[in-house]
Amino acid sequence: MFNNFFERFRKELGIDLGTANTLVYVKGRGIVINEPSVVAVNTRTEQILAVGHEAKEMLGKTPPHIITTRPLTNGIISDFEVAEKMLRYFLDKVYEDTGMSFLSRPKVIIGAPVDITEVERRAIGDAVMNAGAREVWIVEEPMAAAIGSRMPVKEPVGNLIVEMGGGTCEIAVISLGGITTRKSIKIAGDELNRNIMNYARDVFNLLLGERQAEEIKIKIGSAVELSDPLEFPMRGRDLISGLPREVMINDRQVREAMIKSLRVIVDNIKSILEITAPELVADIHERGIVLSGGGSLLRGIDQLIQRAIEIPVRIADDPLTSVVRGTGILLDEAALLKEVAVFPRLEGRR
Repeated sequence: MFNNFFERFRKELGIDLGTANTLVYVKGRGIVINEPSVVAVNTRTEQILAVGHEAKEMLGKTPPHIITTRPLTNGIISDFEVAEKMLRYFLDKVYEDTGMSFLSRPKVIIGAPVDITEVERRAIGDAVMNAGAREVWIVEEPMAAAIGSRMPVKEPVGNLIVEMGGGTCEIAVISLGGITTRKSIKIAGDELNRNIMNYARDVFNLLLGERQAEEIKIKIGSAVELSDPLEFPMRGRDLISGLPREVMINDRQVREAMIKSLRVIVDNIKSILEITAPELVADIHERGIVLSGGGSLLRGIDQLIQRAIEIPVRIADDPLTSVVRGTGILLDEAALLKEVAVFPRLEGRR
């Protein structure tokens, strides 16, 4: 009787726990949270001061006793306690925004990188359970992204998806509800930011902050030459004088900074195709490659890959939300969830 009573108040959630951003999907409501995976901590009291957008605004601006940290590195939990508190914050916010009862421990489907260890998967599951979930299902991010992009993952055809996140770039060939070949590389959005920071230091003797580098990448970054050149003011600290300085940087220079990393991504896509079965490669040649994740929004990244591999490339609709939308679809398809989940269900208290 009590189980039936509580079932009325329970919700089902899908989570994309990314290195850069965390998104939460509530069944029947859609995406209700899309915030940076950043936490501000007071080291004197060990208290969480801010999470998400508010914490990201503090990056590089805090006094010594306050640190802003990302509890995930390359898609893997690097600080379990902070990750758990961040998830608890987001779940509490879901309760507040949707009117969910605090008594309802939700069922959660969460994405995880390919090629992580069983211990790392267990850490993700435990963090979600400790944050308040009733049960947890873990799905590999490329599979979730493919489902969210409405690719026919259950059919006997080859589907190649490249999920370009903040910490990792996940490349996977999917057929018959499973991943046949896969690769996860630690070159993605954050690495491109570091490329710009290093270029500013080496070429302009300018020390650049991470947020400034990310803004430059978004405003004028590109993977191929643009028909209309772009410029943007780059502000930082002069390494020689120690004083603030502004330099105008253009899209060609930003491209020069990132091109080595972009070529590594292209080379890894080629290497996956080289070890994929000929029948699946034929399907991919006909159907093309799908890009998802925030990295796919870099201008011309689809053109760069298409020119190098000579296979059609398209960007998924709303690529930033592909993974979390995939978890949302799996909330409604229990049979498919059992087929694609890579980690046993973790049962919590009822």
